[in-house]
Amino acid sequence: MTKQMPRELTRQQHLDLYYYMRLNRGVEDTMVKLFRQNKIVGGLYSSLGQEAISVGTAYALQKKDWIAPMIRNIGALLVKGVPPRDIFMQHMAKYDSPTKGKDGTSHFGDLDNLHIVSPISMLGDLIPVMTGVAMAGRYLGQKIVAMTWIGDGGSSTGVFHEGLNFAATQKAPFVLILENNLWAYSTPVRRQVPLENLADRAKAYGIESYIVDGNNVVAVYNTAREAIERARAGEGPILIEAKTFRRLGHAQHDPAEYVPKEMRAYWEARDPIALYEKFLTAEKLLDVAGRKEIDEKLDILLAAEREFAENSPMPPAELTEAGVYCTGDDCHEIRAKWERSISEVTPPKSSVKPVWTVPGFGSGKDSGGANAPIHFGDTLVVKTMPANNGRSSKTEAKPAAKGALKKAKAAAASASRKARR
Repeated sequence: MTKQMPRELTRQQHLDLYYYMRLNRGVEDTMVKLFRQNKIVGGLYSSLGQEAISVGTAYALQKKDWIAPMIRNIGALLVKGVPPRDIFMQHMAKYDSPTKGKDGTSHFGDLDNLHIVSPISMLGDLIPVMTGVAMAGRYLGQKIVAMTWIGDGGSSTGVFHEGLNFAATQKAPFVLILENNLWAYSTPVRRQVPLENLADRAKAYGIESYIVDGNNVVAVYNTAREAIERARAGEGPILIEAKTFRRLGHAQHDPAEYVPKEMRAYWEARDPIALYEKFLTAEKLLDVAGRKEIDEKLDILLAAEREFAENSPMPPAELTEAGVYCTGDDCHEIRAKWERSISEVTPPKSSVKPVWTVPGFGSGKDSGGANAPIHFGDTLVVKTMPANNGRSSKTEAKPAAKGALKKAKAAAASASRKARR
């Protein structure tokens, strides 16, 4: 493990990765305690053993880039700058939470400052959404990259393929992280996909893909950084499959007794934080004093953030209906950032005449025009004559059409006589 981690990062960057993984786990450990005290009102989903993926991929992004995390990507939120208190209060449905207590789980974002799109529960739907974000950034000349995450189970949804195909055809600056944690709820990956490597699915759309050890945070970072640079340079979307393991159940209510004990023991021995600590120690990037300093920093931060969240009030009853439906400016003030004049990209200037051309078949017309001179296969060609002296247009059948018509009538008469016999 340690030999596979090149020292391409500075000492501080190495320690940042360690700090954010530790913070990711500390935040989730705190929420488990809150959940068992019945202070978390919604579901609680763990990323235990998968911290290196969220942290490593998000750390490779630039501040201007956009992310759309899913339920096991708290690490990405932390790297982007979301304070732990916001995550605590969101799950506790407190009034000071990002959604003012309207949601008891991870459905929140920050479009204005941190460039975070809220999760969508329907797995795969974030792929076309983030493709759109990537295309919008390209249109605006921002040179951004959009990123989202999905699991092995979510990669079997229809919108996964539709969205990835859309991203590929548009050559969108988009990076998709596929976290193959071997279980889609209680279904093992081998029972849902006849592939050893889910990254192979990228071949169907003509895009590049990577496979990386999802428990090696530096390998994840280096792979993500390369993919992000290529996407930003205009090479189109890239798929990264990170192989890992979901060490707890789907959520707190799931004991995951369906997981073989041998499998769990194997992956527990490959804990990403423990492995990274060994690497940092071997490379003399972290010593006992440094470890103690980080421990104390995390303890102080998490205690203060938890206290703030627990002291936050519940939303008042009179706000129950507020924010359910968007009513305009009193809801939000997000406006399109037009790079061209609005009149140029809206009707009537943006409209086109309702006339279409079919290669090899001529041109069609709108409902107010004459007959469309379109020739399909053996169908007779109808020629439209131009209007003359104010009279309506006439149609003339070609001579060949008259002969064909006589033959058709004769054949029909012969068939009728035979039928009467």
